[in-house]
Amino acid sequence: MQRMIRIAVPAVVLALLSACATRPQTSNAPVYSPTRGAGGVTSANVGYGVVRSIESLGSASEQPHGGGAVVGGIVGAVIGRQFADSNSGKNVGTVAGAVGGALIGNEIEKNSRRDQQGVRVNVQLDQGGLRSFDFKSIGELRVGDRVRIDGNQLYRL
Repeated sequence: MQRMIRIAVPAVVLALLSACATRPQTSNAPVYSPTRGAGGVTSANVGYGVVRSIESLGSASEQPHGGGAVVGGIVGAVIGRQFADSNSGKNVGTVAGAVGGALIGNEIEKNSRRDQQGVRVNVQLDQGGLRSFDFKSIGELRVGDRVRIDGNQLYRL
């Protein structure tokens, strides 16, 4: 019975720690204002153009490189080993901690990579030239949409 508890406790601790692996969801609001442009408002930073391209930023895949799994596995193995007295219990705790830590570390790395991704919107200006904007998401904005540029914000017309 005592051996079962020594195996179950690290497993429960790792399961509880896995809740820390996800980040809170942020609002997925569009990066531009979907309202019509304010008529008659002119400013030195206001311009008009057409969305020419939208490209993905960051890595092409969300696959982690393994650093999070390695660090998580090492930390998990050290923590798992602390919960046992006998040699066989220490071995089981070490393996269970390493596996659990590696899984948690992998998820944390995936989430951090996902947060670094975004999109680049390239706008062909009416006055000539090209201007680029980097955003987390683009909402309903599509290639070919006419936009008003006010500072660093896009407004779909």
